[in-house]
Amino acid sequence: MDLEKLQTIENKPSAPMPAEVRLGQAAWLKKNLFFSWFSSILTIVLLAGAVLLLKNVLGWTFFTARWEVISANFKLFMVGQYPLEQLWRVWVSLLLISLFIGITYGARRGISNIMFFTITAVYVVAMALPFISGSSRIWLVGAILCIAAGFGIGSVVPFLKKYAGFAWILCFVLVLFFIQGFGILPEVRTNTWGGLMLTMMLATIAIVFSFPVGVLFALGRASKLPIIRVISVIYIEIIRGVPLITILFMAQIMVPLFLPGGVTVDNVMRAMVGLIIFNSAYIAENVRGGLQAVPGSQVEASHALGLNTLKTTVFIVLPQALRVTIPSMVGQSISILKDTTLVATVGLLDVLGIGRTVISNPEFLGTQKEVFVFVALLFWIICFTMSVTSRKLERSLSVGHN
Repeated sequence: MDLEKLQTIENKPSAPMPAEVRLGQAAWLKKNLFFSWFSSILTIVLLAGAVLLLKNVLGWTFFTARWEVISANFKLFMVGQYPLEQLWRVWVSLLLISLFIGITYGARRGISNIMFFTITAVYVVAMALPFISGSSRIWLVGAILCIAAGFGIGSVVPFLKKYAGFAWILCFVLVLFFIQGFGILPEVRTNTWGGLMLTMMLATIAIVFSFPVGVLFALGRASKLPIIRVISVIYIEIIRGVPLITILFMAQIMVPLFLPGGVTVDNVMRAMVGLIIFNSAYIAENVRGGLQAVPGSQVEASHALGLNTLKTTVFIVLPQALRVTIPSMVGQSISILKDTTLVATVGLLDVLGIGRTVISNPEFLGTQKEVFVFVALLFWIICFTMSVTSRKLERSLSVGHN
């Protein structure tokens, strides 16, 4: 094509873009819901069913349900049999967590805003509940002030951004100290721990500690050393082939066999060990999938630049592998949170175990629906927060996009 023809084509006026057609509400309804006799009948039937369902749910929620079962046992649902005179230690732990959430959001922003606003909303809603005592409302106001103070501290002290991870380790240690006492504060035995507090502690420890264990086994399975690879494969395949409830029972029975005489470990610690063992095997498989997604050419390039195997794994391979596995890792974390309900089979009273205990009380017979709806709502709030955080983290890291 010569230059003259090319200039002619470029100078030729392009055809006007078709005007965007905007449908009115009536036209949209007709196009999407009533475009045929079958769709019209289907729409009417589904609308009638939805209205009937909504009417029954609202009627039960506001007029029939016996919500006094929740208000009368609210302390049990939250902290189990934790001594009432030591309850201030749980509240102080909540203040610490709120402070560190605020500091994290103030210093780092990003995905921490979801936890910041969700926790604040939960505090506000809890304060509005009619059965909350006056002292609890004061503690909740303190928690809101702590989260606001933490936000201010994190905003004016930017170097805290670098130490947010270490700050959360410090927060974790302080919370354990206040909850248990460790001989400095009056000891609160773990057999009194229960409710949502026990559920969150089991899930948090299982997720945090099983992550490094799972990464090590994933690297071991990909290792070129046969003995390490065989041990990793045996561990992963055996643990994945055994139900969690079996591992929990074995942790209750087997852990004491490996301890020296006179040393005992309580049931909560044994359950934590069982959850870590179980969850680490699944995390290892998730990380293995991420390791396989890293092109081998990057390893060769890093070796060509003079990096040894350790530096290549830590600085080149693992960051990319973990980035790819974020969706599956969050899914596994949500799964282990829900699996903590199985600890009731080994004598621990998590929030669901407390619920089963409450409905067996003759005073609250027939309140199964209220209790299970309340427990389901608690789990949904936690899981939804984790899911939204995961989606935002994926968008921030552009997971799945080139």
